[in-house]
Amino acid sequence: MNIALASTPIPLPAASSLSAKAIGKNAKAARDFEALLLTPVLDSLEKTFSGNEDSKTPGASDYRLMGTQALAQAIAARGGIGIAQLILRHMQPPKVSGTE
Repeated sequence: MNIALASTPIPLPAASSLSAKAIGKNAKAARDFEALLLTPVLDSLEKTFSGNEDSKTPGASDYRLMGTQALAQAIAARGGIGIAQLILRHMQPPKVSGTE
């Protein structure tokens, strides 16, 4: 399987009232949330294309799920499908006209 991912991680929003540490925590939380949402999608895709081989080997479904979670984390860390960016954009404080 060859998955082309964006070469840059999610850009952090410019927020003057938030500290760099808070922005970093928000970005990580947004990426983790996106990975959580991607995991069941990727898992169902993997099940669809791999057939029903899990019933033959004990623990295979657990290892498959662990691999799917790692893949979802990697995709989210590299930009994902845009969910984390939307979350970060909505977490920015509203811009007040006339002040910069």
